[in-house]
Amino acid sequence: MYVDESKRHAYVLAAVIVVPSDVDQVRRRLRELTPPGQPRIHMKAEKTARQHMLVSALVDLEICATVYQADSARHRTDIARRHACLAQLVPDIAGRADHLVLESDQTQDARDRRDLIEMTRAAGCRDILVYEHMSAAVEPLLALPDIIAWAWARGDDWRRRIAPLVERVVVV
Repeated sequence: MYVDESKRHAYVLAAVIVVPSDVDQVRRRLRELTPPGQPRIHMKAEKTARQHMLVSALVDLEICATVYQADSARHRTDIARRHACLAQLVPDIAGRADHLVLESDQTQDARDRRDLIEMTRAAGCRDILVYEHMSAAVEPLLALPDIIAWAWARGDDWRRRIAPLVERVVVV
């Protein structure tokens, strides 16, 4: 399971499951899509034509994602929104995934680790679910939730384009 967020327009956290037998193939495809000299795919830094191409390429990969969208009226800060999304994500994936990779952000990694200790304990998967923070430059699969969260947060046509990959939307 690979997780990233978008904070533009609305707080959206995308969680993408990649079947272990597909990891190498999907990782290889994402590396092919990353231009030479560019350390990673990051949608907010891409030009519009490339954004369209990346979304289309993702749809061809036939992956599946869950989008967690935080209600800004209930959760006033991005910290509270992230916490609410993760608090729903952990029980949702308990028993479905054994490895959770979150895109690293040094401003929130320590808080995530503290929260995830409690969340995995409450969900009964503390000893089963391994979680870690990684840089998207190191783990290409983190481009998957980046693209999905970005497109979902943009709404309208972008959301329509990415919709075939979104198995479920959870509003928290």
